[in-house]
Amino acid sequence: MNPIVLFDGVCNFCDASVQFIIKNDPKGKFRFAPLQSDIGQKLLKQYHFFSHVDSIVLIEEDKTYCKSDAALRICRHLKGLWKLTYILIIIPAPARNFVYDVLARNRYKWFGKKDSCVLPSSDVRRRFLS
Repeated sequence: MNPIVLFDGVCNFCDASVQFIIKNDPKGKFRFAPLQSDIGQKLLKQYHFFSHVDSIVLIEEDKTYCKSDAALRICRHLKGLWKLTYILIIIPAPARNFVYDVLARNRYKWFGKKDSCVLPSSDVRRRFLS
């Protein structure tokens, strides 16, 4: 099963992050679903997350990761030097997640918010779960 990234579908920063992953994942390994979507909510329940989770979630090999763990594990699979960011996993999770939480709390204020999830272009749509 391909890894699945659940993301905030109305957050401009999260949308830009998904576009970044797509651009740096030339093999098309990752699949995506907005947290707000039916499939996103179904997967959250299946993996015992609260439906109001406010973090990126990675489902990989039937395990789940969120916050900085998810972000670093995603980077590990990207092309180029982004793989090297995985070394930050040696920093204790509370310290990494402190930085993650500051960004998450302020993402709408700093980057804006959409009224709804944006549909991807047809060439990338196949990577989004529905």
